Amino acid sequence: MSGIRLNKYIASSGLCSRRKADEFIEKGKVAVNGKIVTELGYLVQPKDKVFVDKKLIRPVKHEYYRFYKPAGYITTCDDEKGRKTIYDLLPENLACLKPVGRLDKDSTGLLILTNDGDLINALTHPSIKVPKVYMVTVDSVLTRAELEKLANGVEIEPGKIAYADIQVLNMDNKHTEMQITLYQGMNRQIRKMFEFIGHEVKVLKRVQHATLRLDGLKRGDVKPIKPIQIRELKNFLNRISK
Repeated sequence: MSGIRLNKYIASSGLCSRRKADEFIEKGKVAVNGKIVTELGYLVQPKDKVFVDKKLIRPVKHEYYRFYKPAGYITTCDDEKGRKTIYDLLPENLACLKPVGRLDKDSTGLLILTNDGDLINALTHPSIKVPKVYMVTVDSVLTRAELEKLANGVEIEPGKIAYADIQVLNMDNKHTEMQITLYQGMNRQIRKMFEFIGHEVKVLKRVQHATLRLDGLKRGDVKPIKPIQIRELKNFLNRISK
């Protein structure tokens, strides 16, 4: 029997990943043609109407963009405090896309924007150690002991140990410039790590996320990601998730 698996159909709407779609199905939140469906392998036919939490969903074409986030904007759709968000900068036709992970208000650099729920899940799931590379400047000189402490892991929150691969690029008596690679996705991780050892981060810019780089973008720029780059990214994620 032909058709599309229900979880894939839901994911293709951009609502969520297939894994999350399975949760919706199992919890009885999905209906097809007005009837609740809890069968994970259910096949959706071309004329079927699928509802999640009573809202009609439809497949959409997946879109992928790189965005150079400037400082001063938060990575969210809406903000209760009325602060500026990245969507104040993005074209209206990209308002339906979601950022993959976040950069805090004062941080800059690469954000991936997409409506591909499976890709978002693969890039952010804690079980998949996706590398993210940052250029970081702190307010003073770091000692060898402090660098070793960061490499060995520091407890930035109760029960949460944060690690980082750090390469010092430049150091003088006023600041230290580094390239830092993270394989975790904790909130404000780099800033909290340096706060732990008594240093303030002055500059934090993400220059790479998995296989995608910031190269070729100016602050505020947004550009489509080429199909070959998406294939390379998905192949990379498949390799590291095994």
